[in-house]
Amino acid sequence: MNALEVSNLAFAYGARQALQDLSFRVEPGSFAALLGPNGAGKSTLIALLTRLYHLQQGDIQVMGNSLGQQPRQALRQLGVVFQQSTLDLDLSVEQNLRYHAALHGLAKAQAKVRIDEELARQQLDERRHEKVRALNGGHRRRVEIARALLHRPRLLLLDEASAGLDPASRLALNRHVRQLCRDQGLAVLWTTHLLDEVQASDELLILNRGRLVAQGPAQRIGADDASLAATFARLTGAEELA
Repeated sequence: MNALEVSNLAFAYGARQALQDLSFRVEPGSFAALLGPNGAGKSTLIALLTRLYHLQQGDIQVMGNSLGQQPRQALRQLGVVFQQSTLDLDLSVEQNLRYHAALHGLAKAQAKVRIDEELARQQLDERRHEKVRALNGGHRRRVEIARALLHRPRLLLLDEASAGLDPASRLALNRHVRQLCRDQGLAVLWTTHLLDEVQASDELLILNRGRLVAQGPAQRIGADDASLAATFARLTGAEELA
């Protein structure tokens, strides 16, 4: 069973077609990088995957559960870190996590155990009582990842999660998520427009103007033009790459 399976997905804002005939899958325990320039349709796809937008055409399945027909079962298997932070800055780290646990119906005792586990995993246990406002960008992202994992999803979506972070924090966050993938068998879909966040072993999806223009192992895709940067530039018309 695939962690994520997208079939013939299309979405339009009025007359503007944002996504066209997307089909791909993410296997359990794999790290898939969705790469595309700004405006390629990555955020629209995340909005559909998280049911912020309703499906117009096609189907999305999370661990075999259709978002259209079995939304509750599908969303239970999903953890999300959005591009824009949704943490309450005036609550403490632990209060943010407790609120999220309650939304997922976790009993207080169960929530405490899982919060303790995730804070330890994210190396944030000593900061649990600090207000989120006092944390730097990298630590806030770690709180969001801890929150996303409280209900034990099998698929983690990260939409431009490194946006606004300095290079060292971006690298640390990317490595951290990959370690979670290896340690927990978690499937990850990481959206980005930055080539240095992609590794040769990743399953790579290149999105441009709402269409998938390449998919497969990053090493193989990059070999077409001797480098991933050259392939990305050719497929998307990018003149400058980060």
